[in-house]
Amino acid sequence: MNLNQITIPSTNVEKAVEFYTILGLKLIVDSIPRYVRFECPDGDATFSIHRVEKLPKGNGITVYFEDENLDDWVEQLMTKGIIFTELPNDKPWLWREAHLKDPDDNNIILFYAGENRKNPAWRIPS
Repeated sequence: MNLNQITIPSTNVEKAVEFYTILGLKLIVDSIPRYVRFECPDGDATFSIHRVEKLPKGNGITVYFEDENLDDWVEQLMTKGIIFTELPNDKPWLWREAHLKDPDDNNIILFYAGENRKNPAWRIPS
């Protein structure tokens, strides 16, 4: 099994496209204003957005994007006007993370975990 894509809701797909394009995703399907789909710059995963009239209530969605040059990436995004709620810092779970919100208030975490992404010391043995 392989993860194909994650789809998130948006009340303004056009605005979301601007945001995720700045993050570095490549638009591959454009059915604005209803739906868009992106390729991630690395790997095979895709990411899509569909239009909704009203966003779900609660904590919303959290999306993680990984890059081994996290600090440089965050600096580049800040020069493009992206606002972070938390700058890169090391977490107890051995990931380095930066936090921000997308235009629909979804939680976005940019991170670098390296080997710890899938193989932390506390991983269940196979």
